[in-house]
Amino acid sequence: MASNVHLTDDEYDEVFVDDGPDNYDGTEEPNEDDGVEEPIVGRTFSSEEEVRSYYMRYAKQKGFGVRRRNSRQSEDGRVRWFTLVCARQGTAKSQASNILKPRQTERVGCKARINAVLNEDGGYTLSSVILDHTHYVSPGKARHFRCFKKVDARVAKRLEINDEAGIRTSKTFQSVIVEAGGYENVPFGQKECQNYIEKARQLRLGVGGVEALTNYFQEMQKINAEFFYAIDVGPDMRLKNVFWADARSRAAYQSFGDVITFDTTYLTNAYKMPFAPFVGVNHHGQSILFGCGLISNEDANTFEWLFESWLKCMNDQPPNAIITDQDKAMKVVIARVFPTTRHRFCLWHIMKKLPEKFGSHSRYDEIKDSLHKCVYDSLSENEFEERWGALLETNDFRENAWLGLLYADRHYWVPAYVKNTFWAGMSTTQRSEGMNAFFDDYVHSRTTLKQFVDQYDSALRRKAENEAIADFNSFNTEIPCISHYPIEKQFQKIYTIAKFKEVQEEFRGFLYLTTSYFGGDGANFTYVVGDEIKVSDGFIKRVNYFVSVCEESSLDITCSCKLFEFRGILCRHALRILAQLDKSEVPPKYILDRWRKDIKRQYVNVRSSYEATSNPEKQRFNRIQNCFYQLCSNAAKTERSCVKLISQLEQLKSEYPDDDSYGACSTAGLVTPIDGTTSKVLSPLVVRSKERPTTKRRTHPVDKALKKPSTRRRLSTTEQSSLHDQESQVWTHGPDFFCTPLSARPPPVQAQPVQMNDSDQDDLRQPRWWQP
Repeated sequence: MASNVHLTDDEYDEVFVDDGPDNYDGTEEPNEDDGVEEPIVGRTFSSEEEVRSYYMRYAKQKGFGVRRRNSRQSEDGRVRWFTLVCARQGTAKSQASNILKPRQTERVGCKARINAVLNEDGGYTLSSVILDHTHYVSPGKARHFRCFKKVDARVAKRLEINDEAGIRTSKTFQSVIVEAGGYENVPFGQKECQNYIEKARQLRLGVGGVEALTNYFQEMQKINAEFFYAIDVGPDMRLKNVFWADARSRAAYQSFGDVITFDTTYLTNAYKMPFAPFVGVNHHGQSILFGCGLISNEDANTFEWLFESWLKCMNDQPPNAIITDQDKAMKVVIARVFPTTRHRFCLWHIMKKLPEKFGSHSRYDEIKDSLHKCVYDSLSENEFEERWGALLETNDFRENAWLGLLYADRHYWVPAYVKNTFWAGMSTTQRSEGMNAFFDDYVHSRTTLKQFVDQYDSALRRKAENEAIADFNSFNTEIPCISHYPIEKQFQKIYTIAKFKEVQEEFRGFLYLTTSYFGGDGANFTYVVGDEIKVSDGFIKRVNYFVSVCEESSLDITCSCKLFEFRGILCRHALRILAQLDKSEVPPKYILDRWRKDIKRQYVNVRSSYEATSNPEKQRFNRIQNCFYQLCSNAAKTERSCVKLISQLEQLKSEYPDDDSYGACSTAGLVTPIDGTTSKVLSPLVVRSKERPTTKRRTHPVDKALKKPSTRRRLSTTEQSSLHDQESQVWTHGPDFFCTPLSARPPPVQAQPVQMNDSDQDDLRQPRWWQP
């Protein structure tokens, strides 16, 4: 015997969406629904789908919505009977938390319905029909019912493409409205577009975040064997860390991998895994990625795994120099993994802690000025040592723990100690943070792992295009020289536009220089170059630099400012002396290959993985669509050709039916341990960052929009105090305290003074700046 099927609430509210062939061309087809006969008892149909399609057309013609009420299914799986009702049938139970503010509902108990039963021929016959409605119906507003809203295939493709390109759904929907000639000509709304995009993203993700991520990595490695990735899992087979780098990034490291920055201060994804990019700088001064990781922790073990994975990716070639945040765990790991690499702390992150450490000091401004002069104005190590000692002595900071730690690490951050190393002009992790800001257009804190990698590829495409544009401008445009010196012309011909601007800025500084001969013997001599440097508040300070020249075998020139050693650009002081000595050319060793525009770099020819990640089905769709554009344009010129083309397309539909078959299940996302067993990798847990509250991380504009400010009125100080007193009485006397008459209430509880020992009082007396 067949049994009744009791539907759940979700199934009870099911609405119909046309899954058949779609022929929406931007305008409604009113003729399709005109003249639909009223349903009558005894009318037969060949299938359940035909009954549904007929009643939908009739409902749209009359102006009401349709949903499925219930059905009965036999043991062989055939539907014996089913009922289609008006969308306003039945009554809804209010789920509002406040019964005085009930939610709106469309259920008004309408009785209109049809009931269809299975007949002997395998079709369906209408057994009962009710046509009368208990509410008004409006054919002009019928398109707003959910059952009539659908997103056609053409618009769906556009939504997916625009979503991958970072175009908001609202913008795409507005373009559809303009194309159709108004909202009334589009059988769906913006909400339906947003719902479709959410489903499309889930389909792109596949069965799970980690499994989809692994599938993606393996597919990229098939396309390009130089694509590198590493996944770290814990004993519970849950993802801990992941690192990847595309082929172009690995090849670019051979040209620009001498200096990198590494930073983990950016919150990016749904699991709150910090984004850890390895960033360098190319010949245009642009940031360039050398791979990135998503890590679950910021401890020594995690950094060691990440750095070793990155080093393996780069064929065991460590960088010459690396800039990171001031982190003890990172410092130890870098010394172990990159023993030959010069490590430097981010100067900006250190100096920005001054208000936190000394902000409450009565002489804060003087301390800040003294520390700035000590750090920024010291041209030598001895000069720094003298000024640092004077700073500690003057302010009695000998026992300050924070300053003591900074002094112990002075070789990692003080400019006087690090300026002899080439840093490509980078003194902070601003490159990494700039790269983080670059990803603001693509990711936010709700981005899943697979979505993040997809958007990472989109960001790389944009980076590569920016570099290509800069290459074009450097070869096809030039900046005129501002002087008659031939050495400026030499840089103009060789360097990229961005780097020549930096060189030209040094020539522009000739206006503020004065030179004098200091002394020398034979081919070695020294000049003193006075420079006027503008600092904050318009103050001009005079600084003397020493330029040494040696002409024994080849021309050697060095300046005490160490700009060339630090940035790879000759300083104005050295250039001024070269011009004064009537030198027509700069020695080749002062022309760095990494800034030249006339060198063909191999990584430009490397085909990146993200250049071949398009879905083959999408590629075929685009090829067919391009053919149809011209066909439709020609056929739309006359009504006769338009009707003829539509007729031919209708005939072709039968030759290309829908195919929803799926291939075999993939085993990607599985990790095979040493014992040979196959285990599935689980998604990571939400990460809690180490010693860095989430409020200190960068916030994406989307996340800011999600955190709407409260509309509740803030309580005044008096109101807050009164409320606090009331809460205290409730906690003391119980919740029935305010139901008791005033005369029967116990006296208010008075706060008792807290007894502090001597050490507690000392802690209160000690100023905040004293604590490290």
